[in-house]
Amino acid sequence: MRSYNLFRRRGRESLCCAVPESCAVPRFVGGRRWTFDGRIDGSVTPPPGFDDRAAATAVRFNGFYLFQCLDEAGRSEGGSAD
Repeated sequence: MRSYNLFRRRGRESLCCAVPESCAVPRFVGGRRWTFDGRIDGSVTPPPGFDDRAAATAVRFNGFYLFQCLDEAGRSEGGSAD
């Protein structure tokens, strides 16, 4: 698995952006609306909703991977219907 820096959208914490450590962080993540939430790599379990194959494809085209973080029941975290 590739190593990613993980960011969460403030106020909508279920919306996440994974950026490979080897890539620049997109400008839209650089403001106060997003917060750094750690790393995803082979040594930790990725958050529910993260799909490594989808991430690889998204990164190839965009340089980042947006995804919705889910709870164990498959709902977006926080229980809201996003």
